[in-house]
Amino acid sequence: MLAGDRPSGVEICVTHQLTVTWERLLRMSSTKDMEFSTSGHAYTDTGKASGNLETECKVCNYGLTFTQNGTQTILLGQKSLENKLAEGLKLSLDTILVPNTGKKSEKLKASYKWDCFSVGSDVDIDFSGSTVYGWAVLVFEGWLVGCQMSFDTAKSKLSQNNFAPGYEAADFQLHIHVKDGTEFGGSVYQKVNEIEMPINLAWTAGSNNTRFGIAAKYKLDCRTSLSAKANNASLIGLGSTQTLRPGVKLTLYQL
Repeated sequence: MLAGDRPSGVEICVTHQLTVTWERLLRMSSTKDMEFSTSGHAYTDTGKASGNLETECKVCNYGLTFTQNGTQTILLGQKSLENKLAEGLKLSLDTILVPNTGKKSEKLKASYKWDCFSVGSDVDIDFSGSTVYGWAVLVFEGWLVGCQMSFDTAKSKLSQNNFAPGYEAADFQLHIHVKDGTEFGGSVYQKVNEIEMPINLAWTAGSNNTRFGIAAKYKLDCRTSLSAKANNASLIGLGSTQTLRPGVKLTLYQL
């Protein structure tokens, strides 16, 4: 690590099953054109561990960004070009490699952002039959409307059709979503002083199974916060987060 570089954040989370989670971000140059980040999980009850390493390199003069992300089971790579061919236009190529099987897949992505409107499309590179994904989002005075669809070229049919409107204010958020015309859901978020409370509800057409959840977070001071959550499956979770020093947090959680 170069002189003057330092971790930008370390977070440790301990659950009732003695699962230790850590995350660390290192910036490797004073020009901020390269970043390394690592994260990991250690399960003391089973002795198993998992880790993740991500690198990002930016070539600002050409609008290029190279990103690599690797775990024990999968390798991800992305090459992107942004704001060079046109302002707001981003083109990227994603590559996924599974070392254990040697399976490799690629996806082309394109997105365009303009004021309060954005649109994008992804295409799987598969000669046996690609899937084309498309999405669009419109924002106006706190209101948001988004839609997402996918088309299976091998079967020549629409495989996904999702729609979601919402509203966002400084201390209030409302969101509704519809998936393929059969799954419905919504959520409400409200913040009053130091208390934050979200509520979500979901159900499927033709089924009596309704899913409901509620959570709350209370900020005791600038360093400590308490949280709790519960759902209709009688699962209750309690947590506490303590900022030990700038960039270092300790979270205790029990479900």
